Amino acid sequence: MEISVQSIKFDADQKLLDFIDKKLSKLSKFYEETERLEVTLSLLPDHENKNVKIRAAIPGDDIIVERKSDKFENAIVECAGILKELLVAAKEKKYRSLN
Repeated sequence: MEISVQSIKFDADQKLLDFIDKKLSKLSKFYEETERLEVTLSLLPDHENKNVKIRAAIPGDDIIVERKSDKFENAIVECAGILKELLVAAKEKKYRSLN
């Protein structure tokens, strides 16, 4: 599974990129057919100004999760948890329809 990261209007440091890779690379075990994850990091004008949007490309559909927080790491953890549940549900739905 490929993970691509785009940071808008700032440069993400290596520590943040490593954190993203560590948290999101585990998601492939919940739906093996996940082709890629596209992560977009951006800054917002409000007090919870860190926004994370993750698009998971799976066969036949895309799953998009977006969260904002005061830290990118918190938003990434939230997105990863929600994405895990959505990937499990998509996998179960796929295999139910095959039977």
